[in-house]
Amino acid sequence: MRSLPEVLEDWEAVIGLEVHTELTTLDTKMFCNCRLSHDDEPNANVCPVCLGLPGALPVPNRRAIQSIVMAGLATNCQIMRRSMFYRKHYFYPDMAKNFQTTQGPVAFCMHGHLDLEVAGEHARERPRREGGAPDDRTLPIVRAEDGSYVAPIRILRIHMEEDAAKMVHAGGAEGRIAGANESFIDYNRCGTPLIELVTEPDLRTPEEARLFMEKLRQTFLALGISDCSLESGSMRCDGNVSLRRRGETRLGTKTEMKNINSFKSLHDALEYEICRQAEVLEEGGVVFQETRHWEPARRRTVVMRVKETADDYRLFPDPDLAPFDLSDAFVEEARSRIPELPDAKRDRFVTTLGLKRPDAAQIAGDPATAALFERALDLAGEKTAGTLANVVVNLLPAYASVSASQAASVARLLAADAISFAQAREVLEAVDGSGRDPEAVVDERGLRQSTDEGTLRPVVDVVLERCPDQVRQYRDGNAKVLGFLVGQCMKASKAAGVKGNPKLFNQLLRGRLEA
Repeated sequence: MRSLPEVLEDWEAVIGLEVHTELTTLDTKMFCNCRLSHDDEPNANVCPVCLGLPGALPVPNRRAIQSIVMAGLATNCQIMRRSMFYRKHYFYPDMAKNFQTTQGPVAFCMHGHLDLEVAGEHARERPRREGGAPDDRTLPIVRAEDGSYVAPIRILRIHMEEDAAKMVHAGGAEGRIAGANESFIDYNRCGTPLIELVTEPDLRTPEEARLFMEKLRQTFLALGISDCSLESGSMRCDGNVSLRRRGETRLGTKTEMKNINSFKSLHDALEYEICRQAEVLEEGGVVFQETRHWEPARRRTVVMRVKETADDYRLFPDPDLAPFDLSDAFVEEARSRIPELPDAKRDRFVTTLGLKRPDAAQIAGDPATAALFERALDLAGEKTAGTLANVVVNLLPAYASVSASQAASVARLLAADAISFAQAREVLEAVDGSGRDPEAVVDERGLRQSTDEGTLRPVVDVVLERCPDQVRQYRDGNAKVLGFLVGQCMKASKAAGVKGNPKLFNQLLRGRLEA
């Protein structure tokens, strides 16, 4: 098969995502009072409602509906005041009642969008449609001079449904039903509140799909409605993709990649499927509408089943659940619970603190990291914001249990040139998981660097006197020898019982050499 860049020279990929997110921060299931937990003994948290026993009546979870409204508001959706639940029928043991309670044509949240920022080499993958083609209803792309762009990705809907039970297939090589000796069903997960976000087919590259999934996860984490764990399956994604020749507007036949559980798998599965479809079409073959499974070990997709249609599910309104009429007061209460979202937090960090945009985005994208940064900033002071951001982004990920006060202390030490960045790693390693003060560790280990010019200037004088050849080379234009001279100053200061600051040595040397 040809590579993705080669394929995208001739073909345009049309991608849509269906992102399923369990509302794991709730206490109970969607339609009953069973406790939400995936870690208890199998089938410990079940009742007649979530098992679908005769005569059991569902009662909707108010907090779950509040959570989906928050998700809709955070993704610029219209909140539909009137909607209802439907029964989606299918016969499979992961739902004992043989139907899933979900929403019909009108969901709680409709017609929103999220803006994606794409830069670097991946920005060249999206084809340019100057002015937009007549049948291309995607929102306009805003491109910068460097080729990066902002792509608004439309959201068709976010609807509420219940999750199915967990099935475990034993005896097979890959944990799938094909080839397994037996299957087990844990109904603890059955009935878990689940929101499904469906995009319009506005994505054009695997990288855009990955970025959308990352941004959505950051948004839901900030809202506090889910732990969004791709590893445990509380957030998972289905990717739909079709191809059309560049310049065409008619959609091709799509395939669906089911239950993708990592950002890398989403990118790689879409990349493989785009290249596979291109090969099929270029050889005169036909792409069939089907559901496919991504095999990471073999780096390929394989057919799971022919895609069902809506008629196969026999959808009809659930007679046990009355239609919903959301009041303005309910929607406004949900709106009041929305915290500062990652994009707004990133922009605030950039404009008020002067942080570099990538650092600000990385900090703002994780609620726990952002909270630690802001607590540490209160302790260290805004003048250290850039240094503190450097510590949080580049040092703290290696240490699991550094507190805000310890991060603030290390940032103050770095900002005062009392320690180097390499020494900061040593200090953090020493205090990680303890209540020790970084200042005390620095003094105990003799790491504190002198920034007293009166102490360091005689060292510079001695080194320059010892190194006349390097002094001449520098003045003849060889600036590289400055590093050698700094090293000699560090050695000389250490021999004299002083730990000199290399940055200050650099400044003092330049001052003397260029005088």
